[in-house]
Parts: sequence; C-alpha cells; structure tokens
Amino acid sequence: MMRAPDFRYRAARSVAEAARALADGGPDAMVVAGGTDLVPNMKRRQQVPGLLIGIGRLAELRGMRAGRGLEIGGARRLAEVATDPAVVHGFPALARAAGLVATPQIRNMGTLGGNLCLDTRCTYYNQSYEWRQAIGFCMKAPSATGGRACASPSGDAICWVATSSPRCWAVSSSDTAPALIALGARVTLVCSEGERDLALEELYADDGMSYLAKRPDEILTAVRLAPAGAAWRSTYWKLRRRGSFDFPILSVAAAVRMDGDGRVQDARVVLGAVASRPVLVPESAQLVGRRLDDEAIEAFAEAAATHARPMDNTDLALAWRKKMARRYVAGALREIARG
Repeated sequence: MMRAPDFRYRAARSVAEAARALADGGPDAMVVAGGTDLVPNMKRRQQVPGLLIGIGRLAELRGMRAGRGLEIGGARRLAEVATDPAVVHGFPALARAAGLVATPQIRNMGTLGGNLCLDTRCTYYNQSYEWRQAIGFCMKAPSATGGRACASPSGDAICWVATSSPRCWAVSSSDTAPALIALGARVTLVCSEGERDLALEELYADDGMSYLAKRPDEILTAVRLAPAGAAWRSTYWKLRRRGSFDFPILSVAAAVRMDGDGRVQDARVVLGAVASRPVLVPESAQLVGRRLDDEAIEAFAEAAATHARPMDNTDLALAWRKKMARRYVAGALREIARG
C-alpha cells in the first residue's frame, strides 16, 4: 500500500485565512479541497507538500449564485455542478463534462476548482516512485520528488516523450476546462495581496511543468459564466478507453450561438487532452455566417484536427487518436446542429 509522506494540516476558516497561510507557507504549502488528485500524487511522491491548507468546507467557496449569468464556487463538488438545473439547462457542456469526470465517488469529493487546476499527466510521470526511479525519473518528476532525473548527453533532464525536447510534454487532462473555455468562462484568483480576474483560457500555459499562469500563493475561488440564452447551444464529447473512471485521451467542447435562420453567429470549439493546455481552435471564427450543414462541419473538423498532435504521453495509438479528433469535432457539431 502506498502511503502519503508526513505533512501538517491546517483547516482554514475563511478564504482570507487560507490565502495568508499559503503565502506564509511558501513553496512547501498547497491548498486541498477534495484531494482526489493531490492525495494520489502525494502517495506517488509526485507532489510532496509539507503543509496542506484545507478549503473544501468553506461555505464561501461551496456556493453557486445565479443572476446575470452564473457564479460557481471553486470548491463546489463536481457531482453538484453536473446535476444542478441551472447548469444542466443553461450550460449543458459543463454539466456533461463534470458528469464524465472519473466515478460517482470521485465526483462526490472532487471540486470544480480542483479539476481546473488538475496536474498534467503523462505515461512516464503517473507511475509509482519506484517505477519512475527505475527509468531515471523525468524532467517533471524531480520538482516534486527531489530525485535526480536521467540526463541527456547535453546534461539536460530528459522528457521521455520527446527525448531531445527542452520542455515537458505532459498533457492537460481536465474535463471541465475545455467546456468552460468554450463557454467563455472567467475565473477569480485570490492571494493575500488581493484578487484578480482573468479569462479561463489565460490560466493555462503550453508547458507540462509550468502549466498554470496561477501563482503558487493564489487560490481559484470562483468561476463565472455570462448568461447563455436560448441561442447558445453547447456540448462536450470525451474519448477514453473505458466508459468511466479514465481520464480523457481526447475531448471536444463546442459552444455555438445560432440566429433564427440557423446560421452561426458565434462559435468556440476547444480540444482537450491533446496538449499541455486546452486548445481553443482559431478556425472557430470560420463557422460564423454559415449553417451547420455537412459541408461546413466536415471542412471545419478537418481544420480543427490539425491542432491535435498526439504524442506518446497517454493511452492508445497516436495515429488513431489523431483520426478520432476529426470525428469527435464533427460529431459534437452535428449534435449542436440537431438542437
């Protein structure tokens, strides 16, 4: 049985207290809410914080407010997000994405903020400490384990996915991030010095190690969505080996606003699990002014699939995953076209 390393635990009584404790704790401190990703990582010695600051029971992070749009607390459970009528009817892509995370037990514990800040994953990283030690670790592992990474002839730590690469290729595997980016979500980050607001797509960087633009002393406290309205249609498609539990090896989130004649007024399509961050497809703008007929859908799916460049960092064959990107984009848009 794998056991977590020794750590201290502090249950915060407010967001302000959690932010101060996180700042005081420095690089040795992390926040924990559901712990469904962090605790297994600790057992594998991928992340070894000396201080955990509990925020999962803070009422100010557990709520959801509807009004001019929707505001969801960062510690709102995924199961609650997936089944809330305001999400199901107004933002179906988010409801489906949250409902497809892992298993019911994990969704009952895991939080929206935790899924958005999910650690990147890789075949060579998400293994036991002993397995990673046997291959000489990788460039992502030493930052969490303190182990010495296997080095290339140049002396640089190796990414086993692309051994000549100077960067880590661990992949973003969040389900809710692509859906929320497609829906144009914004997030609030709080630290001891104040708070800031940014579009969700700005939270992510295309780097398997430094994958978040969030500072270590910041806490994701809220997700905000503008009113959707009846003209907006959205969906989320997820590819994985098994029908439950597994992380995505490809995901497609799409949000499209249609006019009364069935023409596209706005569109945002996002690919997940194909890079170290969710990929907002720039060709989405090409759908504007067109009807979602077979010709438009197939042409767009072909263009969108060029942004899916699978590597040997997750499950199943690379070429097959590449082909499925085109099919999943087309399938998601056909679902939206049917209404």
